[in-house]
Amino acid sequence: MPLPTTSRLQFTPDLNICRVLNGMWQVSGAHGRINPNQAIQEMFQYMDAGFTTWDLADHYGPAEDFIGAFRRQLAASRGQEALANLQAFTKWVPRPAKMTRQLVEKNIDISLQRMGVEALDLMQFHWWDYRDTNYLDALHYMAELQKEGKIKHLALTNFDTERLKIIVDAGIKIVSNQVQFSLVDRRPLVKMVEFCQRNNLQLLAYGTLAGGLLSEKYLGQSEPELMSLTTASLRKYKNMVDVWGGWQLLQELLTVLKQIADKHRVSIANVAARYVLEQPTVAGAIVGARLSVSEHLEDNAKVFNFSLDEEDYRQLETVFSQSRDLYRLIGDCGDEYRR
Repeated sequence: MPLPTTSRLQFTPDLNICRVLNGMWQVSGAHGRINPNQAIQEMFQYMDAGFTTWDLADHYGPAEDFIGAFRRQLAASRGQEALANLQAFTKWVPRPAKMTRQLVEKNIDISLQRMGVEALDLMQFHWWDYRDTNYLDALHYMAELQKEGKIKHLALTNFDTERLKIIVDAGIKIVSNQVQFSLVDRRPLVKMVEFCQRNNLQLLAYGTLAGGLLSEKYLGQSEPELMSLTTASLRKYKNMVDVWGGWQLLQELLTVLKQIADKHRVSIANVAARYVLEQPTVAGAIVGARLSVSEHLEDNAKVFNFSLDEEDYRQLETVFSQSRDLYRLIGDCGDEYRR
């Protein structure tokens, strides 16, 4: 079954995306062994199911190379025109240092070469240390490369609202910021969403399923030891759950989610993703694609078959009211990376 039209969003004038993006952190090596040939073949299944938009990064192991190989196979088997249906959003995550035009262009060229494209659909920039303001120089150089045709659109990942304003005020045209956003981590609603609304910016949300913790698999389960969690995602988001309210409160949330999911005849993961997609300025939710390991295409498609109603939100609020304030404890979006 093809995805409904509600699965698509005109993200920019030239990029029409699927609102559930395939996250490629899962091929980085931190989530188990990946079979490259099988992984690339499975990418065809995602495309054919309507999940045409991929989120990756320069440091996600072979992710950019996978896109390059997939593009070559897609063009060879279905013609060059088939490439128009594929969107690949990458990131550049440099170590803070003096930024020169030569350094920036060299790294952009590496991504272009690995992905086999003449222009990057979306370059999402991350910076580790706000005290080093060289990030503004890097963005200015990327804006030059955008004018020269090497980058279609500039974006950010894990920038807070304060720095987002500095960048916008500096005249740098960005289209989105990728941030952690889920039923557990609702920090974007404090400041980020309002700023994005005022400045015509969009959010791409990751961590929407908390690495899989927001699923039936963990409903009614005793608290796992951190080292028993088999992926980097599960360990990361288990730490977030601990700060948010702990395992018992997660169980309360999962119980409520199960009730809502049963009412709509969907899964807990569907409800978790749907909640994020319904938040203001959210263009898309990133769901990890464990290529060659497991896939949830049929289940993910159900995200577009229902909407949450007032009663659903009221039930969720009973859990939210018991959680700790992550904004106060951690800070704004992305601050956990700069503590």
